[in-house]
Amino acid sequence: MKFLSRYALMLVFVAGSAAISVNAQTITGEVSNRVLEKEVQSKILRLPYYEVFDYISFRIDGDTVILDGKVRNATNRREAENAIKRISDVVTVQNNIEILNVGGFDDRIRQDLYRSLARTGSLSRYLWTVNPSMRLVVDRGHVTLEGYVSNEGDLNLANIAARTVPGVFSVTNNLKVDSKRAG
Repeated sequence: MKFLSRYALMLVFVAGSAAISVNAQTITGEVSNRVLEKEVQSKILRLPYYEVFDYISFRIDGDTVILDGKVRNATNRREAENAIKRISDVVTVQNNIEILNVGGFDDRIRQDLYRSLARTGSLSRYLWTVNPSMRLVVDRGHVTLEGYVSNEGDLNLANIAARTVPGVFSVTNNLKVDSKRAG
């Protein structure tokens, strides 16, 4: 009987230790992923030609970073990949960033869209900074709003302002409300 109780106690101890070890590994993995996410985000934001009309997003899958988004020039696409490759924990970069059409129709919409948003309420504050919290992607007349605003009212106001721009076929509003990340 004593043997059984000691055996049961040892099993509980081993199971508890294993659970703690697995939990510690999970926490360590989550922390290292957050650190990697911050480093990738920082590299993207420091691209020299990354502007309000470009949007780059990413996902992390183990030691692979998958880049998505749309940019106006091949330099940003190439430089984003090169910057991410230099991060020590990254083994592979999958670059799915698309290069947008430039010139004529879309450029006129970009300029009109920027003016419309900058002149609407307090939305200009999201466009001022070096790394604006709002991104304006124009692709063959279709507008996508990306990034962050401080409140629901600004989110709705940006949507309305974008829809009033002549020549815009559609507006996809992917803005998120986050006062800490908004300009």
